[in-house]
Amino acid sequence: MTGTLVADDALLDDPSALAAADHGGMLLACASAGAQVRAALRTSAEAGLAAVAAEGRPRSLVVAGVGGSGTAGSVLAAATGTRCPVPVVGVRDVVLPGWVGPLDLVVAVSCSGRTEETLLVVEEAARRGCRLVTVGAAGSPLHRYGEQARARHVPVDAGGRLPRANLWALSVPLLVLADALGLATVPEADLLATADALDATATALAPSVPLGENPAKDLALALAGRLPLVWGASSVASAAAYRLVGQLAENAKLPAVLGDVPEVGHNQVVAFDGPYAGGAVDDVFRDPFDDPAGISLRPVLLRADDEHPRVAVRAGALQAVAEQRGIATTVLRATGASPVQQLASLVALGDFASTYLALATGVDPTPIPAIDELKARTALDAR
Repeated sequence: MTGTLVADDALLDDPSALAAADHGGMLLACASAGAQVRAALRTSAEAGLAAVAAEGRPRSLVVAGVGGSGTAGSVLAAATGTRCPVPVVGVRDVVLPGWVGPLDLVVAVSCSGRTEETLLVVEEAARRGCRLVTVGAAGSPLHRYGEQARARHVPVDAGGRLPRANLWALSVPLLVLADALGLATVPEADLLATADALDATATALAPSVPLGENPAKDLALALAGRLPLVWGASSVASAAAYRLVGQLAENAKLPAVLGDVPEVGHNQVVAFDGPYAGGAVDDVFRDPFDDPAGISLRPVLLRADDEHPRVAVRAGALQAVAEQRGIATTVLRATGASPVQQLASLVALGDFASTYLALATGVDPTPIPAIDELKARTALDAR
């Protein structure tokens, strides 16, 4: 499971070898994103989420979830943006903020429906009399807890995929809900266009597309043996950056540093003058396996159309400061006609890249033994 710091670029261009190494089918899971969007649209309609709007606009929308399920809250925050008429708050904890009460809508997300942290929040939300929507496996503890609190439940069919590979199955119900409440403009047509774009991206990033023509494989190769600094320069880009850092950890077992522009310009940028800055220029003769002390920084700057003009200036300046020091920067630019489509373009690229990076460095992207052990050590009961 430990893998190597050196990427096997020959494996990246061998679809059969990639398939043989991908024991859990993570590449296939990445390619399922478009289908997830369409299926989640159907289940959201069947669950009657639009009817939640009849109860009136909440004082705030609180999204409770952790890990891959919790990332759905980041997707919602990116879609609502900075002009949302009410606060959208993510809770990745076991308790709700003290101010949350009957005027607020709590959406609890857990793919398995058994996540302890999320169940504790649901119990607390019910005690406080909050409006409640649950998103997760049918018949799960989350579903049952929600029913007891008269919550509306959106069932999620994981399709045999891990929670992190079901991002869109978990996120689309939140987007449908936000549109119904008037907190974001995410019509069905936008989501269907997003699904089509995700299908096209999956084709463009498929194992059969070689290095040099496949941006996900190229990104994987650029990050091998590096310490990525993953920075988002807008609401959309920051949500994608958060997702990428999580995917690098879970899929490739690679640590990365998360940051937002302009904040990183007041702290993390100083790492450009530290011990990890040396040797950051791409070197075809560099071998981090033989010289692990030579592991160096790789800034990854994510950008989207919702950037503030002054933040855009700072993003460009960060790249210039890096280049002045001989540090190569990878810039990932979103594509698409809406915030959701732009977010999807960045997420898909990161999902495929983190999987290719895992496979190219001898790591199975599917197992997460450290998380499994942590859950076993902290479980209160079987619920």
